[in-house]
Amino acid sequence: MNYRHSFHAGNFADLVKHALVLWLLERRQASGPVTVIDTHAGAGVYDLSGEGARSKEAEAGVARLMAAADRPPTIEALAREVARLNPHGGANLYPGSPLLIADRLGAADRYLGFELNPPVLELLQQALEPFAHATARGGDGYDQARAEAAHVQGAFVLIDPPFERPDDYLRAADTGAAIVRADPRAMVVIWTPLKDMETFDGFLRRLDQAGVKRVLVAEARLRPLTNPMKMNGCAVVVLNPPAGAETAAAEVCGWVADRLGEAGARAEVWMTGAGPA
Repeated sequence: MNYRHSFHAGNFADLVKHALVLWLLERRQASGPVTVIDTHAGAGVYDLSGEGARSKEAEAGVARLMAAADRPPTIEALAREVARLNPHGGANLYPGSPLLIADRLGAADRYLGFELNPPVLELLQQALEPFAHATARGGDGYDQARAEAAHVQGAFVLIDPPFERPDDYLRAADTGAAIVRADPRAMVVIWTPLKDMETFDGFLRRLDQAGVKRVLVAEARLRPLTNPMKMNGCAVVVLNPPAGAETAAAEVCGWVADRLGEAGARAEVWMTGAGPA
């Protein structure tokens, strides 16, 4: 599966991921300075009149978000960020994780985003220019995230690959597990598409076999998982989640599944070892 950020920007999966990232970042900042490490940062901001318009995914995602009148607090936080980027209304521009995070950094916080594609890296660097505490670098985000996390205490690591390589699930799980084993205070947030449960269950088993026990699994299923050729939903998997994360994730995933899903849509949120909520 090729999940290019630019093609899918502003879709339902971005809403789930970014609403939860904002909530988790706020909780992390409440306990002191934070270093955010982003393995697959993308361009930072996306023009939805480009590839996003062709895919129609933003039309079914962020456009419906901004038109909704019943947004819960966790979703409202993301809507405010989108509105700030579009002062004249609408949602022509959509902020990726780098911009959302950089805009909320405190004086002692830091953001470091990695991007392997040189043209996209250049766009990311331009997007982060106004933010003194945010940096973009080229290179393999998996390896570099592990190296960078080793130099800070309690890193906040975001792993959001495009899933265009057959080993992305394996490397995402292995990278996250290695980081929290080395530093139990670290928190790792991994986004994955949901096509079929066999692939996703294998990903969760790999985390368990690596010794990662405190894991929050938050799924938003927009349709039944009957067609493995389609992205039927998405999941955000949080290693070492903070208190309250399960409730926040249920609010986000529940709203997205209920408002944007098809017949049979649902949310499933649970801590590993406890079964689906």
